[in-house]
Amino acid sequence: MKIVVDAFGGDNAPLEIVEGAVQAIQKNKDLEIILCGKTDKIKEILNGRDERIEIVDAQEIVENSDHPTEAIRKKRDSSLVRAYDVLKEREDVVGLVSAGSTGAILAGAIMKIGRIKGISRPALAPILPTKLDNDVLMVDSGANVDCKPINLLHFALMGSAYYSIIYNKENPRVALLSNGSEEGKGNELVKETYPLLHNAPINFIGNKEGGDYMSGEVDVMVADGFAGNALLKGSEGAVNAVLSVLKKSIKSHFSSKIGYMFMKKTFNELKQRIDVQGRHAGSPLLGCKKLVVKNHGSCNRINICASIEQTIKLHEKHLIAEIENSLVKLNLAEGE
Repeated sequence: MKIVVDAFGGDNAPLEIVEGAVQAIQKNKDLEIILCGKTDKIKEILNGRDERIEIVDAQEIVENSDHPTEAIRKKRDSSLVRAYDVLKEREDVVGLVSAGSTGAILAGAIMKIGRIKGISRPALAPILPTKLDNDVLMVDSGANVDCKPINLLHFALMGSAYYSIIYNKENPRVALLSNGSEEGKGNELVKETYPLLHNAPINFIGNKEGGDYMSGEVDVMVADGFAGNALLKGSEGAVNAVLSVLKKSIKSHFSSKIGYMFMKKTFNELKQRIDVQGRHAGSPLLGCKKLVVKNHGSCNRINICASIEQTIKLHEKHLIAEIENSLVKLNLAEGE
């Protein structure tokens, strides 16, 4: 199995990206990695650890400040475009991992790889923890700011298929993000989408508010990219704010410091529970003809290794075929 990695995408590239690829190679004996980027820099980091690692030279870098579409069109010698070329042209390469510009990754996926037949738009699908033992998937989290009801329907189908694979759970609970749980609540997009999800071959549980996102009662939350991204960033900000206040309070009192010594294990478990980047690797770009996994810009080698292994699992579990099967079921349901 071969996976191509954008070695110069992300804040900590190329060191953390290359080291993450090495970790993945060491953990998976049947894996081969193709690193795209400046050959001399990559070889310097590898320092001879090049077993089952191929390098494709690319002298340019797609920056976050670049216009996504223009970057894909004009920066043909960039690490991201070269990675997409490899993914497109080589049948033996099953997926791509990058921590680069979200916009450029989306543009490259559409322009270079293309969408699964029947899918209107690809969507990003990150996972967050809930107050219970399960996690929740957000589709879309920012790839599509302006959406139509058909887009949200496809997000729901893809999200349901993805969640089933990751957690081995049949019929995950799919909800539609709204400002009220009652049918008829929400803006025009939500109102028009509701009946589509209600009649779709998924376990649709109705509208859910933003406050229900991490309740544990929802497996897949469907939203347009603007609302989904706002909810995602707001949730992350709230969690970080609470942790910051808690840390400050502990340091301000001697008795709190003593209490912390007894609860250190609990706090460490809490930190691991809400460490989304560390636990869940990257966010797949659902709906593409080949697997594309977007990692956080500030990711480290552990996250990159996890994203590569995530790509392996999604390939072995036939995610793309499962999405195609969902579309077949939808067409059958509509025919009835």
